[in-house]
Amino acid sequence: MSTMTGIRKPHRAGGIRALFHTWPLRDRIALAAGLAAPFLAALALIPFRTGLSHTNAALVLVVVVVAVAALGNRTAGAVGALSAAAWYDFFLTRPYGTFDITETADIETAVLLLAVGLIVSQLAARARRLEVVHVTDAEHLARIHRTAELAGTANSPDAVVEHVRRELTELLGLDACRFEYGTLLGRPPRLTEDGGVTVGRHSWNIDAAGWPEGETELRTYGNGHYLGRFMLTPGSGPAASLQARLVAVTLADQTGSALDTAGPVGRG
Repeated sequence: MSTMTGIRKPHRAGGIRALFHTWPLRDRIALAAGLAAPFLAALALIPFRTGLSHTNAALVLVVVVVAVAALGNRTAGAVGALSAAAWYDFFLTRPYGTFDITETADIETAVLLLAVGLIVSQLAARARRLEVVHVTDAEHLARIHRTAELAGTANSPDAVVEHVRRELTELLGLDACRFEYGTLLGRPPRLTEDGGVTVGRHSWNIDAAGWPEGETELRTYGNGHYLGRFMLTPGSGPAASLQARLVAVTLADQTGSALDTAGPVGRG
């Protein structure tokens, strides 16, 4: 009987550990923070849980997730979002000290916390790549939370489109904003996923030069498929900050998800 020596199949856990140790120290710290920070934040909220609304408690945990993602990467942010949803359930919803939720509203908030945490962790990781301040502004987070909540409860995707149209107008200081379903027409300036603006094939320095003339498009996609675009008419004031533009891109992504889930819709 022949034998084979010196050959071992790689151990999966060992491979994961080896991969972990190839990460930069900052990312490893962020992953550990993704596990621990939401736990500690939820623990700190226990004395206030009877007087603090569940929405506000969830927003506090979202801020923690954003901070983790900005420190590390998307993986750390995703781990933070899962940890935040779990400890929100365990410490801040009845019955306390269990992973059971009895109230429908609490279930919805926990699901929204997870969804928003994942979304804003992507946003914060994108901001880190651009070496900008991560998004922790409460009003920005509230916009994302409101849109996620509406996307999960609205009977029509048109309601989400209209809501996001109003949010974009206020967020970006626009004179007007409209939504076009379907086919792309023309080549207007475009607000891209990294918060920049392109005109034709060239980058546009929006921070120095302001918005380009005319309308700027912000496209929406669902599962990688183009579904429509918001057409942005800039106001007379200075261009919105990169932070605000990244939030606008996230709102457009949420719109695309709502449209894709709903299937074909009419054009208006």
